[in-house]
Amino acid sequence: MDAGAVEGVVARGLAARIEALFTAVRRPDRGQYTNEEVARACREASGESFSTTYLWQLRTGRRDNPTKRHLEALARFFEVPPAYFFDGCQGARIAGELALLGALRDAGVRSLALRAVALSPEGLDTVGELVEVIARRDAARRRPPV
Repeated sequence: MDAGAVEGVVARGLAARIEALFTAVRRPDRGQYTNEEVARACREASGESFSTTYLWQLRTGRRDNPTKRHLEALARFFEVPPAYFFDGCQGARIAGELALLGALRDAGVRSLALRAVALSPEGLDTVGELVEVIARRDAARRRPPV
């Protein structure tokens, strides 16, 4: 891969990670943060220029070379370790936790999870098996006919 291609992959990865933060981490009223809210907080935290447009460019991959301080300010705002942006393994682990957080925001998933807390290990295994069967069935229904 040439340097330009590597930069493109890195940019899409960074944009996807930032977008995942916006999707999973919500305001207390459960609404999504706006670019303006996040940019303002990052500006105040870092003491550096951090415009709404710049944040939009990072989110969409149009800018791909933020400073360490910008990424640290984003990490601080969204309450994730800065390694989320730099460390592939830790970033993947945190991304999984963010996906779980997003799923738990759904009332049905949250209700099921709360009820499952009281199940025995055997009961949890059974529920897990049922979920797998239903997920495969749903996936098969969504596939276009061949």
